[in-house]
Amino acid sequence: MKKLFLSFVLLVAIAALAACGGNTEKKSSTSDEKATENKEVTIGATSGPYSDMVSNAIKPLLEEKGYEVKVVEFSDYVQPNLALSKGDLDANLFQHKIYMENFSKEHDLELSELISVPTAPMGIYSNTFKSLDEIADGASIAIPNDPTNAARAFLILEDVGLITLNADSDPLTVSEKDVEKNVKNLKFQPIEAAQLPRAVDSVDLAAVPGNFALAAKMNLLDALQLENMLDQYRNRVVVDTKNVDSQFAKDIKEVVESEEFEAIIDEDFKGFGKPEWMLNR
Repeated sequence: MKKLFLSFVLLVAIAALAACGGNTEKKSSTSDEKATENKEVTIGATSGPYSDMVSNAIKPLLEEKGYEVKVVEFSDYVQPNLALSKGDLDANLFQHKIYMENFSKEHDLELSELISVPTAPMGIYSNTFKSLDEIADGASIAIPNDPTNAARAFLILEDVGLITLNADSDPLTVSEKDVEKNVKNLKFQPIEAAQLPRAVDSVDLAAVPGNFALAAKMNLLDALQLENMLDQYRNRVVVDTKNVDSQFAKDIKEVVESEEFEAIIDEDFKGFGKPEWMLNR
């Protein structure tokens, strides 16, 4: 009788343990499901058109995929990449390929692009002339004093036939020394890029990068000519290289590639130059 009682107690104990184990497994499974459902992503961008692009185009489309999206605005071009490398951001949007590669090298960071986005182009603006045909001989033109943006200015001038550049020059590094023919004898005045919107009032022409034009409330479509931007100069969504194959990175890329994203660009970001992949699909 005692043996039967002990056997009964043992069976009850085993059953209880099995039940506990089953509950633990169930709780663990529920916890994993909640972790999967809790999709949060933080995206940094410089204040202005690119934080607007994140807030108005990328964020709502990610939210449709179940993400909780936080947008962080920056006022400089250094902190967004540093914050990305520290894990404070999951992605950022503010820089072109050349800047990203140079910054990564200088700061020993591992950064990778996900996809390029429509970008505000540099434009030739004037309060003196109403068209390129009116440009007078010897007109002054303010251009950016940094090599990267200066190269862009010279490429625009060549595109519209105002100058001819050395055929052997590198499009990414061309400068005044590469000008072989100056059709209108333009006088180049290099100044800091951020000051170019104000220079429109004091010179005949000014080559103004799109981000500075928009910050100064200029209308991109008022330019006498907008640049035919090289794809290397288009801004891109960037992540820490270790996250380039993560699910959130794939979802961001999918959102930017969507027709819904392009429709928002067409409506709210007029004048922005579209990347080659968007034009050719």
